[in-house]
Amino acid sequence: MNTKQTTKGFTIIEVVLVLAIAGLIFLMVFVALPALQRGQRDSARKNDVGTVASAITSYQANNKGKNPSAAQIGEYINNGSGTLDSGLAVSIQRTTYDANRTISAALDKGTASDANTLYQDQIKVFFGFKCGTTSTSIIRGSVKQAAVLVALEAGPAGGTVYCQTT
Repeated sequence: MNTKQTTKGFTIIEVVLVLAIAGLIFLMVFVALPALQRGQRDSARKNDVGTVASAITSYQANNKGKNPSAAQIGEYINNGSGTLDSGLAVSIQRTTYDANRTISAALDKGTASDANTLYQDQIKVFFGFKCGTTSTSIIRGSVKQAAVLVALEAGPAGGTVYCQTT
């Protein structure tokens, strides 16, 4: 008598293997997600620097080359709302050139009494300066030029500085 035993279902090895593969997929997603979000926030910050630089240029063109205050820059941003999409605050650090500077980035939020430190929730404007050869240096520029800087999250542990000259 030949009896064939047929059982339907999965073995414990198959179940464990499927769970292990699912766990690896979830792990990859949760490791990659924060890096992706950092990149998106940095892109928004770079766009905001461009918006501020454009507002400065527009103000100077409409006001005989005079440099705007932070409030006046705000009037030119987002059709007069004065707010940046990322919620960054714009501050004027220097209105004339005094000496070349090295700017450092801090990844926490706050207000800096030191003009050479950028926090991640700030955009700083230095009139009379332009971006230097390194991302952290600003050097003498023309009277109408301005270096617009923001701290980015990506990069070294201390963050990096993004600079754009108007």
